[in-house]
Amino acid sequence: MNSLGFDKAPEDTRVVVAMSGGVDSSAVAALLKSEGYDVVGITLQLYDMGANAPTRAKSCCAGRDIYDARKVAEDIDIPYYVLDYESRFREEVINDFADSYMRGETPIPCVKCNQTVKFRDLLETSYDLGADCMATGHYVQRKLGKSGRAELHRAADPNRDQSYFLFTTTQEQLDFLRFPLGHLMSKAETRALAAKFGLEVADKPDSQDICFVPDGKYARLVEKLRPEAGEPGEIVDLDGNVLGDHRGLIHYTVGQRRGLNIGGTAEPLYVVKLSPEK
Repeated sequence: MNSLGFDKAPEDTRVVVAMSGGVDSSAVAALLKSEGYDVVGITLQLYDMGANAPTRAKSCCAGRDIYDARKVAEDIDIPYYVLDYESRFREEVINDFADSYMRGETPIPCVKCNQTVKFRDLLETSYDLGADCMATGHYVQRKLGKSGRAELHRAADPNRDQSYFLFTTTQEQLDFLRFPLGHLMSKAETRALAAKFGLEVADKPDSQDICFVPDGKYARLVEKLRPEAGEPGEIVDLDGNVLGDHRGLIHYTVGQRRGLNIGGTAEPLYVVKLSPEK
């Protein structure tokens, strides 16, 4: 068995690597290439920031990321493709993000992205390319259970664990996926790995923000897509007493304490519920 669990030589095992342009997926591609696997790199173009692209992006798939991924692919000499998934991403992730806020929810769009365009549509593309598996830079561990089927486990480094982003992963998807970084004990090991292979992204900052909201001002985006999201309303306590007015439900989330602009109370107040219908 090779390191990816296939009973054949690495050179006879095709692996599609989902390359975001960051250090994690770049290190995965370089590592698998060094082990002799038939590696194909793919980056999904999910949106076009245009003139609004940040010069120092803190989000994945933004700014220079496609350029960085392409440069890594050239440096390690693997085939590389950019797929235009903008319309799918807009419908499946961005519009869903806005609609979730309209329902009084606080969504995690990365989960939706993994559930749809990455682990559904990109997997289908991997099948079409004749890949044996698809590898990503997520910090999770894939282990075989007693039944012989793949299981999703937390990363060895609890500070980097991303298993909560992948809780919607199906059994079929998990059987096909591989996570080569999940056993590492720190991000420093990943950066050292990237430096070992001479990758320019070895010191690239981690992504932090929602990729399609690189300035962090998500409320502005939701209001642009759903103008009614900014309508003000009343803030009431559990007994129905009006305490003040809010500036639109999209600015609040359950558990929030700051920014309520309600003074003069003896005890701290927290948001316990959002009621879009009221």
